[in-house]
Amino acid sequence: MKLKLKHVAWSVLVALGAADVNGAHAQSAGDFQVSAGWLHFAPQDSSGAFNVTALGQTVTKQGASASVSDADTFGLTLQYFVTDHIAAEAVLGVAPKFHLNGEGTLAPLGDLGTAREWSPTLLLKYYFMNAQSKLRPYVGAGGSYVWYSDVKLSQQMANGAFLYSPQTGAALTGPTSVHISSSFAPVVNAGVSYNFTKHWSAAFSVSYMWLSARATLTTNSSVGQVTSESKIKLNPIVTFLSVGYTF
Repeated sequence: MKLKLKHVAWSVLVALGAADVNGAHAQSAGDFQVSAGWLHFAPQDSSGAFNVTALGQTVTKQGASASVSDADTFGLTLQYFVTDHIAAEAVLGVAPKFHLNGEGTLAPLGDLGTAREWSPTLLLKYYFMNAQSKLRPYVGAGGSYVWYSDVKLSQQMANGAFLYSPQTGAALTGPTSVHISSSFAPVVNAGVSYNFTKHWSAAFSVSYMWLSARATLTTNSSVGQVTSESKIKLNPIVTFLSVGYTF
C-alpha cells in the first residue's frame, strides 16, 4: 500500500513538473498572439519643392514648405510563431489623424489641412532567448501599404488663398481640392516582450518607416486649372506599447 501511495505521489509530482514546464513556454512554435495598445506616430518630416503649374508654365514657390504633426491611435496586432524564434505579425489600427502645418512662406496660413493615414503592416520578427524566457528582445522587418482618407483642406487652402501673390493678385485663386498619393513603405522594428504567464504579456517596440507622399492640389481659377504639387517625406518613428494574449 505504501509503495502504491509513493508511486501515485511520484506520478503527481511528475505531472505537476510537466505542467510547470509547459506553462513556462510563453511564446513557442504554433502559438497565436493578439495584442492591443497605444501607437504613437512621430514624423521626421521634410517637404520638397512646391511647384505651381498654370497657363502652361511651372513655377517653384521659393520658401514654401510644410510640417506634419505627431499623432496617437489604438493599435492591434496578430502574431503567429512559426518557430520558437521566428514570428509573422500583422499590425493594424485605427487610422491616426495628422495635421499639416504651413512653414516658411506658408507659415501665415497656419493649419493647411488634415488627413487620416491607413498603414497596415506585415513584419517578420526574430525573438532572442528561448521560449521559456520571461524577457525576450526581438527585431523585425517588413513593409506597409499606406493610403489616406478624410483629407480636408483648411479654409485658406480650400479657396486657393495660398496662390495669391503681388504679381498675379487673386487671378490663380479659386475652389481647391487635394489628392495624396498612396505608396509602399519599408519598415524596420525592434522591441522587447515581457511574459507574465503562458498567456499574458506586455511589449514595447519602436519602428521606422521610409514613407513619402505626394500632395496634388487642383484649383479652378478664373484663368483656368492650376495644379500645385509637393512631395513630403514623413519617415515616422512609430512606438507601440501593448498588452498581449497568447493562445
